[in-house]
Amino acid sequence: MARSKRFGGRVPVDVVAMMEALAEQGVTVLFKADAERMAERGKLWTFVASGAPLREDVLVRTDAASVEQCLAVCLPRLRELGFSFPV
Repeated sequence: MARSKRFGGRVPVDVVAMMEALAEQGVTVLFKADAERMAERGKLWTFVASGAPLREDVLVRTDAASVEQCLAVCLPRLRELGFSFPV
């Protein structure tokens, strides 16, 4: 279980349950770890959410050094867009 920093504290996030809930709403979710960026000590993780429920010009995406950082950026944005998922 990943942990996301939200509202000044640490909130556990079940990444699989979150991805499944978004998929049930028609959102395609990709969470990726990049070996090349790991070797460069860069932003190893990428989170992308796209699909039919989002307008064509909307892509929720971030590259970050940790899973927690990806979630801290993308989960609030997805909630703003009206999606629900367990945290």
